[in-house]
Amino acid sequence: MKDTQDALKQAIQTEKNAMNFYQIGAQNMKDKEAKRLFEQLAREEKEHAAQFFKAYKGNDLGSFEEFITSPPQNEALWITSIQKAVGSDFTEQKALEYAMEKETHLENALRETAGRITDPDIKEIFLWNANETHNHFLTIEAEYARVMAMVDESDMDTYVRE
Repeated sequence: MKDTQDALKQAIQTEKNAMNFYQIGAQNMKDKEAKRLFEQLAREEKEHAAQFFKAYKGNDLGSFEEFITSPPQNEALWITSIQKAVGSDFTEQKALEYAMEKETHLENALRETAGRITDPDIKEIFLWNANETHNHFLTIEAEYARVMAMVDESDMDTYVRE
């Protein structure tokens, strides 16, 4: 049970880090569609954190609203990567590339954790979030194609997958 609760707590923090990543990215976007996407993804990451939070039995995080509105963890990988992107040479392309990388790693981590969870209800939360994370990747990938002015989605093999 303790391992499951630790996994839930880590997932809550990771989803908050992802939310903060997208909020920071959106604040720096000049492209309206990319900005809108990052704002949408921030809202969805907050919803994901809420799902994990509901299953978490600990009381060390305070209320969900207190936790979710607390300052970002500046040392978290999600935050350090967007801070790199926000540097003097910020581009939507770079932010989208970081986002695709982060979503891929998160999906893999969620699926790996789900494989270790024995509680079927909590396992379901992790798997549902892994599927949502995969959908985030696909959405970001399509936006990347638009920002890069790719002619066809098949061109993404050249820019993203190689």
